Amino acid sequence: MIKVLIIDDSLFMRELLKKGLDEDPNLMVVGTAADPYEAKEKIIKYRPDVLTLDIEMPKMDGITFLHKLMPQYPLPVVMLSSVTAKVFEALNAGAIDFIEKPTTDNRLTAESLLKELRVKIKIASTADVSHWKSRKKRQVKIQKLGNTKGIDLIAIGASTGGTEAISDVIKTFPADIPGTVIVQHMPPVFTGLYADRMNKECVVEVKEAKTGDLVLPGRVLIAPGGYHLQIKKSGASVMVEVINGGKVNGHKPSVDVLFNSVAKHIGGNALGVILTGMGSDGARGLLAMRKAGARTLGQDRESSVVYGMPKVAKDIGGVERELPLQHIPSVIFAIVRGKR
Repeated sequence: MIKVLIIDDSLFMRELLKKGLDEDPNLMVVGTAADPYEAKEKIIKYRPDVLTLDIEMPKMDGITFLHKLMPQYPLPVVMLSSVTAKVFEALNAGAIDFIEKPTTDNRLTAESLLKELRVKIKIASTADVSHWKSRKKRQVKIQKLGNTKGIDLIAIGASTGGTEAISDVIKTFPADIPGTVIVQHMPPVFTGLYADRMNKECVVEVKEAKTGDLVLPGRVLIAPGGYHLQIKKSGASVMVEVINGGKVNGHKPSVDVLFNSVAKHIGGNALGVILTGMGSDGARGLLAMRKAGARTLGQDRESSVVYGMPKVAKDIGGVERELPLQHIPSVIFAIVRGKR
């Protein structure tokens, strides 16, 4: 039984979430709170396993609350947010995942919200957030790579916990890094907001991918939510194609779709990286990349928020080397320079 505390200033939302979550036999809402001050008391009293948290609230907003909560009493948190870049501030402050708040209160929209929230709460309950007690900001030193040998493209896949893991990696990339393509499980619209945020914070160019975008040194292309992303070659040029279609491994975009296309078109001149996330998406694609001669890296258990995707990839032989997140950039650079 997963104990949940709901924090939202809307009485309607608190009642909707409580009723919907209590219908799941594996979830138990132990309390609700209208603001973070009330939530603090109920966290101590009920010891919940997971929090749901609104961003916009009176007295104290959800992001400020996270900054205060996580270093002292780290708990898995799922945010409820409208379409805004503030959700990435919440993820940066320690939230595990987020749900888009519905803009209407019709029954079908509410049922869809609750179905997704139940799943994300269960995933969040497995997350390891203990590192927030000792988390320190690392100084990022960016150095040009100089000569690169044999790696034309870097492909990265992630899910739960991945927005911050990807950020930690991409922020270290210099302007001459090989072209990079990324699939992060995320809903439509939010991928564009995420790419814009990363573009402002990184040396490399970061953009939401569009069909025909060239994979170029110093450019990072992120798969748009609701579409798959794959690699195509046209003569000497490498470009991306954004395609519709059904979900793969329950996801759209799917990491496997990207990795399989990289294995097919780039082969041994690619580097694949699989980061934190629930499930197995990307594992078989990473194995295909490795069989095609690509170098492959996986995030280790200790640094993963959810050690699902990297574990499956490792278990089936897709991961050449497993590493803590903080060591992944330096190993990427060494491989690109031909030193490993």
